[in-house]
Amino acid sequence: MDDDDLCFPGAGELARMVRERVVSVREVVGAFVGRVERVNAVVNALVTVDVEGVVEAAGRADERVARGEGVGPLHGVPVGFKDTHLTRGMRTTRGSRVFAEWVPDEDELVVARVQGAGALRLGKTNVPEFGAGSHTFNAVFGATRNPYDLGRSAGGSSGGAAAALAAGLLPLADGSDMGGSLRNPASFCNVVGLRPTPGRVPSYPAVNAWDTLSVPGPMARSVSDVALLLSVMAGPDPRCPLSLETPSAASFRAPLERDTRGLRVAWAPDLGGRVPVDPDVREVLARQAAVFEALGWRVEEACPDLDGADAVFRVLRAHSFALALGAVLDDHRALLKPTVVWNIEEGRKLTAADLAAATAEHTRMLHAAVAFFERYDVLVAPVSQVAPFAVEREYPDVVDGRAQETYIDWMRSAFFVSLLGGPALAVPAGFTEAGLPVGIQIVGPPRAERAVLEVGAAFEAATGWGRRRPPL
Repeated sequence: MDDDDLCFPGAGELARMVRERVVSVREVVGAFVGRVERVNAVVNALVTVDVEGVVEAAGRADERVARGEGVGPLHGVPVGFKDTHLTRGMRTTRGSRVFAEWVPDEDELVVARVQGAGALRLGKTNVPEFGAGSHTFNAVFGATRNPYDLGRSAGGSSGGAAAALAAGLLPLADGSDMGGSLRNPASFCNVVGLRPTPGRVPSYPAVNAWDTLSVPGPMARSVSDVALLLSVMAGPDPRCPLSLETPSAASFRAPLERDTRGLRVAWAPDLGGRVPVDPDVREVLARQAAVFEALGWRVEEACPDLDGADAVFRVLRAHSFALALGAVLDDHRALLKPTVVWNIEEGRKLTAADLAAATAEHTRMLHAAVAFFERYDVLVAPVSQVAPFAVEREYPDVVDGRAQETYIDWMRSAFFVSLLGGPALAVPAGFTEAGLPVGIQIVGPPRAERAVLEVGAAFEAATGWGRRRPPL
């Protein structure tokens, strides 16, 4: 097998081949290292790579297989970790000059779990500064480019992860999502990303252990591989009071195929008229009606009650920025990009009354969403309101003719959904006439990851868009 033969099979398939000794871990790792050396310079997806460490780890992994020892479900599979997630002994910059040379002495919980399942750390994936914004660029490493068009954005904040997956540099990657950071780059790069229910994948260490806005989650090139990675990320931790019990790892790893005929689908192409969507994205999404019909879904145009979502998200986001980064602003203001400074300062302006009102409105929205999902199995909507835009732009300032005032406005289609409390899966849905990827968002009620993954797998099988590779 040549390098590309090993760089594009799914993670589950690679792990099976390793277990059955069809291929060695050294061969798998060598293929990915070789592709990184050939391709990464043009996409800038991986920003710290440990070739020596991953090759040594591959040797140890092969020895375990040779001895017939039990191995984890990701044994020998290379993985990349988001550069906001702590990695013991490996630089974690958070995309900031403040932390440009910082090397943590502990692994983040999600990192420890993925490596504990046998995955091998190849490197760190690029992020915007402190993960702020849905376009991946920073003053430490520069911008990540979209593998389908190197002049375009890869999205963010998990943009390095999505670009690495699309370019064949990794079979799996982790990410995190506050307002679309797993879903938007998946849509931009024609891969799959899952924002889980808060608590499904616990986060530690954390400044706010009760946070429900930002969640870690899995990314891959297929729904089944996302489910596989979720199976090792999920599960309770006593340091995370919101973490959820998972019946068993097999509950996510079991085959996802099921008959979805009769599925009750709420179709919200512009979230009930609440968000503008560019015409090229609308055109791609409109074509999905034929897919829904072929799958036998019962589709109605409907949307949950999202009135007040904009104000709620902005308050909760600003509060989290002030809590997490206030001290960094005090000590290093000159090193922070203006949008990060703005978000922290917006948080510092908040009053107790602001937080109380946002919390009460968020609770009302959650209860309304639970009632909505009693009538519908899933909500289907756009992931992003725009197709990948020019990499030199900080953010789209106009969507479908409507001005966007701040760097987060253009992602309402994702951050409104963040407030509903349930899982949201981004799945490839086609390409614009310019050849740019567009994803569709499948949303379920709280704790319905398995159901959302099954629906996503059915849509994926019916369309096959995720199999289209970039022209690198």
